[in-house]
Order: sequence, then C-alpha cells, then structure tokens
Amino acid sequence: MKLVITDTIFDEFPELVLGVVILHNIDNSQNRAEITELLRQAEAALSGKFGDIPVIEHPYIATWREAYRKFGAKPKDYPSSVENLTRRVLNGATIGHINNLVSLYNTISLRHILPVGGEDLDKIVSDVLLTRAGNDEPAVFLLGEKEARAPRAGEIIYKDEISAICRRWNWKEADRTKLTEETQNVFLVIETLPPAPRDTVETAIRELADLVKQYCGGTVSTAFLDKDNREVQLI
Repeated sequence: MKLVITDTIFDEFPELVLGVVILHNIDNSQNRAEITELLRQAEAALSGKFGDIPVIEHPYIATWREAYRKFGAKPKDYPSSVENLTRRVLNGATIGHINNLVSLYNTISLRHILPVGGEDLDKIVSDVLLTRAGNDEPAVFLLGEKEARAPRAGEIIYKDEISAICRRWNWKEADRTKLTEETQNVFLVIETLPPAPRDTVETAIRELADLVKQYCGGTVSTAFLDKDNREVQLI
C-alpha cells in the first residue's frame, strides 16, 4: 500500500510538499491529560501568530483559499481544515478531545498554521491517491454528515479503491477511515503550499512524530513527498 500524488496535482501546484508520518502498532486508547494540555497551550498561543491580521489574510491560510478556488470550491463555504480550526480557536472555542492522535495533530496544525490530517490504514483498501476526482466517483459519508455525497468532478481528493477518504483536498474526511481509540496503524499528513517554506513542514513533521512516539508508542517513520518524490510506502 502506497500514498501517491498523481501528476495532475503537480501540473497546477508544482511546489506542493507533503510531510507524512507512518505509524504501526500504536496505542491510541489512553486518555492522556498531557495531550489535552498541549492542545490548550497551542490554542492560547494562536492569537499571537495572527495579531491584527484577519484569518483569511494570513499567508498560510490565504494560499489554501486560492488553491480551493482553482479546483472550483468556494473557500467561504468550504474552508480548509486549518482555516476552520484556527477560526474556531480565535473566536474563543476550545477544540474538543476526540482521541490522542487527533488532539496531537490538531496541536501541530495550530502551532504551525498548516493543514494536518490522518487516516486509519486498516480501513483503507489499496493505494491512496491524492488526485483530481473523476466524473463517476462513488458517494461517500463524510464526518458528521447523514447523507452520502459524491465528490464533484475536478475537485482534489484523497481516495482509495473504494471511494474518497478526504474531500476538497483537506476540507473534510470520510467517516470510513477516521481515527478512533482502536486505531493501531495510521498515516498522518501535513500539507504545505507557498509561501510556507519546506523547513516549516520539516519541523512540524519532526514534532508530530516525536509526540506520537512519546504518547502512543509503536513504530514511527517519516517521509516527504514533492514533485521529485511522489510516493511513499505505507505498509
């Protein structure tokens, strides 16, 4: 099983860099108060990263709004994961604890203002592609939604052999492959587009890998995908 970025993505986003953390035999079942405290600390520090800049004008968020427009999604209606997360925190909300992995990747997302997500490898069938949706993609249940809907042709999605596992690039993940307390094998992804420099995602991946190793154990490896290195083995 591999994670592969298809050529069609780099045709329009040649400077995309994906940081990947691959996890095997982890324990995601423990409710660790220290992890929630890390998330609270990241929330508290967030306003200092924005100052008086409106959320949509921060360069690390504006770049995703422009990317969404390029594949036909309105960012006002479908904000990127990092815009949604930061907006909630800056509006005074605290991010709820779902499980350790989710709280850890939300912590890293807030620290670095980058989209972060992850999928349960044991629920994925065949390779995972980051690609553009075709005309006949199957309908998929997204997190929190009661109706299955198919991706629109041309939108950027992560998909396996069965269906999309994340729609509109990093907008919302499928329920089928979500991370749970029973999850043992995982891949996590941090995505960057200019102007975010490569060393930012390298730092974020290192921090995420270290935190997962500390709190969830298992075996941890990392990789970076770009136009010169377009795939990585997941299993």
